[in-house]
Amino acid sequence: MEKNVYQLVREKIAQADAILMGASNGLSISEGFNLFADDRWFQENFGDFRTKYGIHSVLQGAFFQFPSQEEKWAFWSRLVYRKSVDVQPSRMMLNLYRLVAGKAYYVVTSNGEDHFAPAGFAPEQVFEIEGKFTEMCCERGCHEAVYPNQEAITRMANAEKDGLIPAALLPKCPHCGGDMKIHMAADQSFFQSAVWQRKQAEYQNFVRKYHNKKLLILEFGVGWRNQLIKRPLMELAAAEPYATYVTFNKGEVFIPPEIAEKSIGIDGDIGAAINAIVESVG
Repeated sequence: MEKNVYQLVREKIAQADAILMGASNGLSISEGFNLFADDRWFQENFGDFRTKYGIHSVLQGAFFQFPSQEEKWAFWSRLVYRKSVDVQPSRMMLNLYRLVAGKAYYVVTSNGEDHFAPAGFAPEQVFEIEGKFTEMCCERGCHEAVYPNQEAITRMANAEKDGLIPAALLPKCPHCGGDMKIHMAADQSFFQSAVWQRKQAEYQNFVRKYHNKKLLILEFGVGWRNQLIKRPLMELAAAEPYATYVTFNKGEVFIPPEIAEKSIGIDGDIGAAINAIVESVG
């Protein structure tokens, strides 16, 4: 049965005029990165932060009020370097790109580790709706520009000692000289910025461009209560007469009755499903 479902998804991809992809924490978890977990990876990589500050997950560390910039950037540079800079694209992400390669596509994701572009996705066709680890901005908000941080992250990660970054390596705002922070959503002001509004407009332009076309919506690991990604995708599937909605989730496949006839639900390991769909045709 699974093979038939995977083949059906392949056929939908081949028939689609465009593919809109949504992704959230479930996709990251399938790749081995769980923001919420006090798991082996977190304990091996952040055991010292766990002991010193009582931090028990990446998410908790991301919102922790560190006593100093040297400590804050020790946490962030270690995380970003190990999860977003000094890594190669996984088989799952490479196969995810193979699903859409050669098609018109757009990606909207709440995953911040920036694993889409390295796997082949065009950065301008990926909307990290809650920001991403590989960008930074002024902590004071003196201006709205965002900056790539990979070089600064690498320097800091390599110089970290005893959970501290040398003060000379701390990133500073090029406008006001103040402290910088990772460009991630912390409050509603994030969604009101010009940078975010521009990406939101690009997302909506894609949707408008393929109105009344064969739009395939592929959704990976998005919780049923998700308001930023899942709800708009389900509403779009309901509104578009030729849309097909395919949701992948492990133990939490949710398809509302009004779009059931145009939907496919795949319950199980997301990475295994992606790999099976791609590799079923060699």
